[in-house]
Amino acid sequence: MRRISRREFLRICTGATAGIGLLTALEPTIVNTLAQAAEGKPPVIWLQGSGCSGCSVSLLNTVSPSIEKVLLDIISLKYHNTLMASTGAKAYNFLAEMADKYAGQFVLVVEGGISTAAGGAYCYIAETEDEREISMLEALKHFGSKAAAVVAAGSCASFGGIPGAAPNPTGVVGVWEIIKDRPVVNIGCCPMHPDDFLGTLVYMLKYDDIPELDEYNRPKMFFPDIIHVGCPRCGYFARGIFAKNPGDEGCLAFVGCKGMVARARCHQRQWNNGTNWCIAAGAPCQACSEPTFPDECSPLYGRYRVSD
Repeated sequence: MRRISRREFLRICTGATAGIGLLTALEPTIVNTLAQAAEGKPPVIWLQGSGCSGCSVSLLNTVSPSIEKVLLDIISLKYHNTLMASTGAKAYNFLAEMADKYAGQFVLVVEGGISTAAGGAYCYIAETEDEREISMLEALKHFGSKAAAVVAAGSCASFGGIPGAAPNPTGVVGVWEIIKDRPVVNIGCCPMHPDDFLGTLVYMLKYDDIPELDEYNRPKMFFPDIIHVGCPRCGYFARGIFAKNPGDEGCLAFVGCKGMVARARCHQRQWNNGTNWCIAAGAPCQACSEPTFPDECSPLYGRYRVSD
């Protein structure tokens, strides 16, 4: 069975394009190798805070390979309150059991922002057998302290996202503002791209390390450059042709596009298995990959001052 070097893994991750799922690009034999690498490795625990479950839906939309293969062969997902059948104290007991069994080894994935106001009282995610409610803030501190590393899945978990927008009465923040004593990998975008998430997780499982990160703790291999560089409408910008309304022909810079500041690979991977992405649909990029989203990305459909 063919082995894959770290250099080759990075090359494939950065080269995978729309219509070719990351794990498909890695070839079946390599996927099997990764599955073997993951076999017997610590499990993944997934917690959800303040969010819409869109990042879970994004992960479930992966079809190459199927979500069944991802969950059963590529990663060992032990706890996910949206996907699992168990509920209540029984589910929480299992969560605590897995965290204790694999303390210092498991990967904690967090979806959604962390509500900090009123001691976290605006976001309860579980309860114990004595009916004590567990807030997301408490769960993150407790289980985050036992994890080997934490992956913040999506804009909300990474930087607060829409739940953390002004006036933010529930005090939502990103995971890395709570967890300070261990690595936090931020997978930006609203929702996260499944290839970015799976590629990061497989990298961590296979190489027992985290990928190289940028200044916002995003994996450089998935957030290498601004969208404007590879935008199919970039030619319009060079010729000074600007759309007056979303959907018009031309560069969308005057109708709210933030592709000049958004660092992501949406134009290469696209969404929903390569079906489309915002700019191709005639909508301006809102820079949901950035920590400034959404408060500092206004106006949504007016001219955005890049100098700001």
